[in-house]
Amino acid sequence: MREEILAYKRERILEEAVKLFYERGFTGTTLDDIAAELGVTKPFIYTHFRSKVELLAALCRPTIELSLAAVQGAAEGAGSPTERLHRAIVDFTNVILSRQANIAIYFREEKNLTKEALDDINALRKQFDRVLSQLLQEGVAAGEFLVTDVDLTSLAIGGMISWAYTWHRPGGRLGLVDLSERMAELTLQMVGAHRAAGVKAA
Repeated sequence: MREEILAYKRERILEEAVKLFYERGFTGTTLDDIAAELGVTKPFIYTHFRSKVELLAALCRPTIELSLAAVQGAAEGAGSPTERLHRAIVDFTNVILSRQANIAIYFREEKNLTKEALDDINALRKQFDRVLSQLLQEGVAAGEFLVTDVDLTSLAIGGMISWAYTWHRPGGRLGLVDLSERMAELTLQMVGAHRAAGVKAA
């Protein structure tokens, strides 16, 4: 029970920090501001995070962890490379758009992360690229994808999905489910999945 209470308190700090960092920026927000929103004192925050920079890292790292888990889970799952890539992009897009504020904070504030935190996040990003590249390579080997440079294509796909945080508007023309499906379809077109399937079928 005690661990659950601690986890809840930590999550509440993160929730308020996301709101304030997103609205005011990292430098425009103090730990006192976050404490005031929570109705607590600053020492309460220090029981969970040693500094504002550590709090920033705790907001940034989970998004890439969840993105990696989404793509890796789909890549290692059942189905053809095309089916697995489709599932990977749907799940990846869901992560990005459900954590829109977090990823906006990361891109805006990564300069304020410690070298250790940034190196850690960059290592996860490289692992993400490797997993996606490997899935694309499987599709090429199976004759399902028409891709000449899997590493470059992996980076392009990752950038296309990640950048959606800048233009997606909740409550807009496309809901999260529909938009995730559209992004998956765009990705399959990018790798020539339908054309490759048509050539194979002929």
